[in-house]
Amino acid sequence: MKARVLYLEDDETLGFLTSDYLRMHGYEVSLIADGQRALQLFKDEKFDICILDIVVPSLDGVSLAGEIRKVNSDVPIIFLSARALPEDRILALKTGGDDYLVKPFQVEELILKVDIFLRRSGNAQMSSVEKYRTSNSEFVPSEYSLCVAAEECKLTSRESELLHYLWKNANQTLKREDILIAIWGDDDYFMGRSLDVFISRLRKYLKSDAEISIDNIHGVGFKFTLNHLKITPEE
Repeated sequence: MKARVLYLEDDETLGFLTSDYLRMHGYEVSLIADGQRALQLFKDEKFDICILDIVVPSLDGVSLAGEIRKVNSDVPIIFLSARALPEDRILALKTGGDDYLVKPFQVEELILKVDIFLRRSGNAQMSSVEKYRTSNSEFVPSEYSLCVAAEECKLTSRESELLHYLWKNANQTLKREDILIAIWGDDDYFMGRSLDVFISRLRKYLKSDAEISIDNIHGVGFKFTLNHLKITPEE
């Protein structure tokens, strides 16, 4: 059974793009642009997690979270907002939120947070588990887990995000600047140095798998090369 997501977002383009990405990862999404309608839907139906924009028509996301907490004290709530001031975060979290992402955000980070909250709330069996495999390796992005030649390595969130991006784009030449913007949100010298460090770490983790290589493409970027690619979403 798929986990159900109530997603409040009045930016039509962002809402559709994020909803599509959530659905690609196995979630059932109800996208609503109006706070009052979202509240009514939450009362009428069962949802496993809520993702709430703050500045929306009729009932803002923070007020909606307060109303949701009167109905359900346990459902995870993630706020998405362009408001980055500490007082905005504190108010949202005090009102009942479990996490707060500032726009623009990395959708991969949102997916990871959704899966983490579902596991913590006992809904892991409903969340989509995406696995990448070769004959010698298995990578589970949502669990930050990489197993190579029967040896498991727990990745950091950044390592997992980078490996996920590379594996999704396997056997394609990827520009350095595209990787930096996708993972770090910017392209500058210091982040470029960080990318090199993380690539070196991933190569070390994967060195026992002869089917995988991360190749330098001179003057361009990198290519995550593998002979066999298998992606297994499990529900």
